Amino acid sequence: MTTTTLAVLVPLLPFLGAAAGLLLGRTVPGFVRPLAVLPTLAAAAFAIAVAVRQGGGAGNGTAPLDAATRLTPTGSVPIDLALHIDGFAALVAVLVGVVASCVQIYSTGYLRGDARYPSYAALVSLFTSAMLLVVYSGDLMVLLVGWEIMGICSYFLVGHYWETPEARAASLKAFLITKLGDVPFLIGLFALASDAGTFRITGILKTVADGGLDHPTLIALLLLAGVAGKSAQFPLHTWLPDAMAGPTPVSALIHAATMVAAGIYFVARLLPVFAASAAALVVLAVMAAVTMVGSALAALAQDDIKRVLAYSTIGQLGYMSGALAVGDRGAAVFHLVSHGAFKALLFLGAGVVIHAAGTNSLATMSRMRGLPQRIPDAYWTMTVALLALAAIPPFAGFFSKESVLVAAEHTALDPSGPAPGAAGWTVLVAGLLTALLTAAYATRLWLLAFRGRGAQAPDHGKQPLAMNTVLWVLAVPSLTLGLAVGYLPRWFDGHSLAPNLTTSVLSTGVALVGGLVTYAGWRHSTALAARTPMGAVAAHPDAEPALAERDAMESHTRVYGSVSAAADPADPGRLLLGPLHRHAAVGFRLDALYHQLFVRPVLAAARLVRFLDREVVDTYVHGAGAGARGLGALVRRAQTGNVQTYLSALLAGSVVLAIAAVLVAAGA
Repeated sequence: MTTTTLAVLVPLLPFLGAAAGLLLGRTVPGFVRPLAVLPTLAAAAFAIAVAVRQGGGAGNGTAPLDAATRLTPTGSVPIDLALHIDGFAALVAVLVGVVASCVQIYSTGYLRGDARYPSYAALVSLFTSAMLLVVYSGDLMVLLVGWEIMGICSYFLVGHYWETPEARAASLKAFLITKLGDVPFLIGLFALASDAGTFRITGILKTVADGGLDHPTLIALLLLAGVAGKSAQFPLHTWLPDAMAGPTPVSALIHAATMVAAGIYFVARLLPVFAASAAALVVLAVMAAVTMVGSALAALAQDDIKRVLAYSTIGQLGYMSGALAVGDRGAAVFHLVSHGAFKALLFLGAGVVIHAAGTNSLATMSRMRGLPQRIPDAYWTMTVALLALAAIPPFAGFFSKESVLVAAEHTALDPSGPAPGAAGWTVLVAGLLTALLTAAYATRLWLLAFRGRGAQAPDHGKQPLAMNTVLWVLAVPSLTLGLAVGYLPRWFDGHSLAPNLTTSVLSTGVALVGGLVTYAGWRHSTALAARTPMGAVAAHPDAEPALAERDAMESHTRVYGSVSAAADPADPGRLLLGPLHRHAAVGFRLDALYHQLFVRPVLAAARLVRFLDREVVDTYVHGAGAGARGLGALVRRAQTGNVQTYLSALLAGSVVLAIAAVLVAAGA
């Protein structure tokens, strides 16, 4: 089988699994789980085979795989069904396939009794297929198809618990905000194709290399709007924390391998387009810096364990955007792959924790003892993932984050580099500050979830084997991926991704400071735990994991009034943030700001339109109708049914006409 055939099968198999699952899910339920797992596993295996055959990518002297067929004539810029697989695409496809397979296997246990599991599994397969289409596509219009399919899949999957108002609101918010970014994104794609004369990625990159773009800054900024929406970057990031209302496996899929990774991958694939405009790189650097620092502060104030991880994802995506802003796509994709492994592990582990504790509230978990003994698999694997997130050596996150900081340092100190020095300094300073905050909220999560004091954690038995097995599978790359730091550059552009002494000491030092300060704050505030009784425990924590999670969200809102915060004086995050805590807990009130700036004016305009429609337009319509009715009433009165009246009227009319004729004749 040729490499091209294998590559075509990678996105095709999950799509066929999704179609078969939707068609057979109700009639033959026994096939639902095999149709969910096996096509995705096969796609992952084929993606690995494609990566092996590519043999190391351009950095190892291997030419990208290009294949195309004309999809349709357009009369102007043609659209091709094209593949373009380089080292970036090969590795990202492996990440997507492996994480999606883990999510599907995990879901067989997590949603084992869910009545809507057939549609859920089919949508996860379709989601996976769409992301793989984005990764392998060599034509921007075909890439756009996968881009938009992911948007609609996220709408349905985030709203899986549609009975709850949080899930309904979150799914709608995610859809609308990402579509808001997709409008300028689509305009930017057309502008790019107009300047380059093609939608083919190879043709666009050749045009950029020849200096053929007429409007590089405009195109780059339009495309960045779509990237900000899809990859949850400031200011279009507010949908991602709310998307935690969906099932935990969906959160893992969105945060680790699909959706939010698509925007980063798109910029990495077309980085020369963005590098053609220094202004666009500075904008991207500022966007990344604000995203990194702001999301890390917000994560330190969240009470919902999944919202902590959601804000963490936003911050780590900021690191990737920062690497792209300084012109190093190798560092960006390295961190994308590393982050995909340990963030999928964190979310899937969080699902186990929520089921075991009967709550998603860290404040409540901090008042439970013995939780690690109830869930040893989740405890140990999440510890590994949190160390990787905090960038502690030798875990994977240390090496990938260091590659970003090294790239920023080189750009800051070398003004002749691929990006402005201002972008390098912005990313470097923000990256070091975020490293401090990341270690702080990772330490806080671990202490509150696994070092609680108080009542014994409830015993709900062991989780399904499928869930625990997946955790250990993902723990392997989270622990060992950094060992490939010397091998990975050949898959990218050949540039070294190894850490250097300066940034290693700085970032590790600030991470250790962040962790130690948080630990000291926890020791200082833990005596206050007795002042707040334990609450927000699900009514039926012994139910299957998916139902326990849904009940936990409802219980949290009922007890604390908000899924993001809890009035916990023993929270070290409250001590560390001080007055900033109440703002950070609600995402610095950006949703309220957007409500004032956009929602209220739109609602006011809608009310004005409704008033004009009812009071002005309807008045004319009703007036026309009333006039017709009045005229009809007058005519109806003349219809008396009396023949003498008709003859008299006829005679009178005849006399009038005769007199008029005489007068006209006399006047002539």
